[in-house]
Amino acid sequence: MHKELKSCTRFLLSCVQQHRNRQRVLKSPFSTCLTCFSTSSVNNKMTSRKFELAKRVQGTEKNVWVDISKLAVEQNSINLGQGFPDFMAPHDIVNCLKDTVNSDSPAVHQYARSFGHPRLVKALAELYEPFLGRQIDPMTEILISVGAYGALFCVIQGLVNPGDEVIIIEPFFDCYQPMVKAAGGTPVFVPLRPTKDGSVTSSADWKLDEGELSSKFNSKTKLIIVNTPNNPLGKVFTREELLVIANLCKKHDVVCVADEVYEWMTYNGNQHIKIATLPDMWERTVTIGSAGKTFSVTGWKIGWTVGPQHLVNCAQIMHQNCTYNCPTPIQEAVARGLELEKSRLGSPGSYLISLAASLKPKRDKLASVLEEVGMKPVIPEGGYFMMADYTSMEADVPESDEAKDFRFSKWMTINKKLTVIPPSAFYCKEHEHMAENYVRFCFIKEDSTLEKAANVLRHWKN
Repeated sequence: MHKELKSCTRFLLSCVQQHRNRQRVLKSPFSTCLTCFSTSSVNNKMTSRKFELAKRVQGTEKNVWVDISKLAVEQNSINLGQGFPDFMAPHDIVNCLKDTVNSDSPAVHQYARSFGHPRLVKALAELYEPFLGRQIDPMTEILISVGAYGALFCVIQGLVNPGDEVIIIEPFFDCYQPMVKAAGGTPVFVPLRPTKDGSVTSSADWKLDEGELSSKFNSKTKLIIVNTPNNPLGKVFTREELLVIANLCKKHDVVCVADEVYEWMTYNGNQHIKIATLPDMWERTVTIGSAGKTFSVTGWKIGWTVGPQHLVNCAQIMHQNCTYNCPTPIQEAVARGLELEKSRLGSPGSYLISLAASLKPKRDKLASVLEEVGMKPVIPEGGYFMMADYTSMEADVPESDEAKDFRFSKWMTINKKLTVIPPSAFYCKEHEHMAENYVRFCFIKEDSTLEKAANVLRHWKN
């Protein structure tokens, strides 16, 4: 017993001495002893390789939306960064959700079919059939997911094997790269490059080099991801450009993932063409869509995948082992909204048509203000984002290891109370210098919000 007491005393004295050496004042040697034990235990766990982030997703920890959005809230800035409307969603669509929730049907409050609420997949099939020029089986050729994010995740995880290569066109929506890595695939990047210089250019002036694109295809290539209209650039790929991609897909037996969430938002006569409609492309294309973008209800988080059964089934299997299904009331509301819109297509009352018409003046106003203060906007053909060269603006931006556009965007949020997104987040590390002189503005905002932003820019310049 005495030996045990002596041993304990020596241990306590050792703990006290260690903490005194660190210039810490101790109130109780016993509390110090417990501190040593708990700290040691935690540190051992934290340093254990078993507690590390999985290797397949290491390097994907940083997220531009988390960083910039948090800073925007902290600084109470005007947010032209994130792509969500700051105005009310269309009342007819909101009423679809209200009516669903208030209905007497118990089924709308219970689990939905895993691959999609029957009414919703039927509505999507009927909406898309005329545009795809074919009949669609709603039960086997459509998958409903938690947003377009979920659709992309299930498609990529369901199709990509370790070692497969996935071609990503830059600039790309930032989730593509980490999703490919999480599946064990290898991202292969090919950039759109501006072909013109000037104070104002168009997203049509950014093009793929056919030789460079062709060089990225090989026997390991499994997928190519094509985003049209593109985020953040706003480029709407032409039929000729899509034919180049389609021919390479057929030559090398590659699947095309067509991210078309901004399909209804095109301007100045630019036509959105579905690559799945090109010769022999239906059998190798999955098309991604979004209720959040279509109806300006980004918080509803309903997305979909449309394509041939043999490809959609791969995403369905991933989905059933991931989220399994999506909220039934929201699916029912989206279905009712799509049915309503299908009956209005071609008329001024259609939200699918009127949204683009209402966004064009906002786009033009933002471009005019940016040009007025000396920035060089890239006028988008579609979507609701605009990239602009900011290098004419005076800014005392501190040096750091971050990319130049990241530093500028953060400085702008803190010092000018105006938030934008640094587009180097949409490039691989090797190509991020291509975006270092640009920032991305979002214009799906109230006119009053855009005017406040315009005043910030004018006051800054003057």
